[in-house]
Amino acid sequence: MTKNKSDIYTTVTKRIVEQLEEGVRPWVQPWNAEHAAGRITRPLRSNGKAYQGINILLLWDSADSRGFSCPIWMTFTQAKQLGGAVRKGERGSKVVYASSFQKTEMDESGNELEREIPILKQYTVFNVDQCDGLPEHFYATAKPQVSDIKRVEPAARFCQNTNARIREGGNRACYVSSEDFIRMPRIEAFCDAQSHAATLLHELTHWTKHSSRLARDLGRKRWGDKGYAMEELVAELGAAFLCADLGITPKVREDHASYIESWLTVLKNDKRAIFTAASLASKAVEYLHQLQPRQLS
Repeated sequence: MTKNKSDIYTTVTKRIVEQLEEGVRPWVQPWNAEHAAGRITRPLRSNGKAYQGINILLLWDSADSRGFSCPIWMTFTQAKQLGGAVRKGERGSKVVYASSFQKTEMDESGNELEREIPILKQYTVFNVDQCDGLPEHFYATAKPQVSDIKRVEPAARFCQNTNARIREGGNRACYVSSEDFIRMPRIEAFCDAQSHAATLLHELTHWTKHSSRLARDLGRKRWGDKGYAMEELVAELGAAFLCADLGITPKVREDHASYIESWLTVLKNDKRAIFTAASLASKAVEYLHQLQPRQLS
């Protein structure tokens, strides 16, 4: 079981490293889907619930590399239960889930102790594009969007609802942890409104690390060290997940090359780093969603 756990970490991290070395950030994917479930969205289960953590990256990568337009995934059995079927010859995509097993050990006194060992397990899912005979709503296409700029409004409301302190001015976006506020250049300094919103969501993810919120401490001691690179990776993924949730299509940041170099160093030295970063990013995103007003049914 330990070998299986190691294999999953190694396989996923190797794929992420390969993409980063090609200059591709796998979490800025895929922005080309035209499905009614959302042109930009996190991968969804057949019941509409979004995937979490590393599975978001795994399925985004699979959708992009194989040209799937639908963000919905399901198991072979689920497709059958819905009245459809996976087409013969279709190859599934792997997702993971946390599990554990009991191991008996002896203590110094010779007494038996039961210890729970965490492991990762895999299972296979298929995209709706690989299935036939499902209910019609699984195949519905999106209506044309009238104006891209309107997609920024939900992001503005989302940030405002968190009550994070945001100060405008200067030429650098950052989260000032010592004073607990976000510094943002004025929107005119950005190439477009989507990039401004995505940058703000990046800094808002940093904002969640404060001791009064998620108390996320990844061990940063100085600029550019492993702790710094890990926190930037969490913020990058958090922003990508939020962009998917809020329908924002940002352009790739011009400074992303230096970040990619630092992320590669971390990922090559720690095969679990991307799993940790994706999990922490999902927790940050969930925290920010919980700050939003509840919708009355």
